[in-house]
Amino acid sequence: MISRQNDPQPTDLGDVRVANRAVVLRHVRVHAPCSRADIAAHTGLNKATVSSLVAELIDRRLLRETGLTEHRVGRPATMLVLDGEPYAALGLEIGVDELVAVAIDLGGNRLLTWRRAFPAPSSPPEETVRALAALARRAVARVTGQGRAVLGLTVGVPGLVDTAGCVPLSPALGWRDVPLAAALRAALGDPEFTVTADNEANLAALAEQRHGAHAGAANLVHLTGGAGIGAGVIADGRLLRGGRGFAGEIGHLTLDPAGPVCACGQAGCLEALTGLPAVVRRLLPDTAEDGPVTDFLPELDRIRALAGQDDPTVRAGLAEIGRHLGHGVALLANLVDPEAVLVGGHYAALGPWLLPAARAELAARTLTSQAGGCRLEASNLGGAATALGGATAALATVESGRLPTR
Repeated sequence: MISRQNDPQPTDLGDVRVANRAVVLRHVRVHAPCSRADIAAHTGLNKATVSSLVAELIDRRLLRETGLTEHRVGRPATMLVLDGEPYAALGLEIGVDELVAVAIDLGGNRLLTWRRAFPAPSSPPEETVRALAALARRAVARVTGQGRAVLGLTVGVPGLVDTAGCVPLSPALGWRDVPLAAALRAALGDPEFTVTADNEANLAALAEQRHGAHAGAANLVHLTGGAGIGAGVIADGRLLRGGRGFAGEIGHLTLDPAGPVCACGQAGCLEALTGLPAVVRRLLPDTAEDGPVTDFLPELDRIRALAGQDDPTVRAGLAEIGRHLGHGVALLANLVDPEAVLVGGHYAALGPWLLPAARAELAARTLTSQAGGCRLEASNLGGAATALGGATAALATVESGRLPTR
């Protein structure tokens, strides 16, 4: 989507105009403000083609002219930027204790970020879909009330998601064979915009690629933190999906065969050792007295407070969890050689105490010195990375050069 190896290219075959619109839109997104002459010079399209495409994109409110002019000899050039004001894209996330909604415009500017507490693991899938649909309807009403048309909606879920938007398995939610995209589409009354589903880590990786601290990197990984642990992998500029869309399930790789039993049924998985429920059980054993945790934010705040007070038990526990995290990241580094691994969720929230031990373990377990240059950092996208990635994914149709319905 972003890397130079996979930029849309001008073509003389197939749907030429659609492909060339994608070329123009991407160039303006990356290089705005820029002129028509800039676009022609850098894309290889001739000036007449660029002028025609730009006129069409301005007419459809995807580009607009600004008052800025390029300083050069001769006639001043009118500069172009993305417009997209009449449009919005939506992303949703099903978390272990919350639902999240994000809306963005074509330029990636956030229009809303909403969270709603919701205990998805203890709720039937049908109830989760109803709650998700209610949140989506509110978001749609908000952006359409601003005069915007919704281009698409993508929902992220912790678990396996196939190409049809069905969830064959989500250990974190206790789901099997849930037709999430179809169910949400039906709950929304078969809207005109597309409704799709994807793995939460895949969407978070798309958000990193577009909006994160390493935006534009051709090889990066986003490692989710939460009840489910997954890796969204960008390799050579593209999302690595695998044969059935199930790539990246690092949370269920066994690190310690003698370790605790995981929700997937195996023992010693990365998720069983470092997932948020495991962290809370390990560091706050008193929570078990009150029954299952349905809202992890207060417990996460307690852990941060104790770590900040140098509680020796909590600090030692975090260091151990960090070493397990580093072990898992080392597997990723050896397999896909990323420029950076960005950790989200509770990994990011507890980063000051987890990451030093994790980086040491990463360096010790990778084949190349200094982890091959792979940087392990906390994501700067916050708790809405998956939903932001979902909204970004929902822009794909327009960014591929297809004009939105008037």
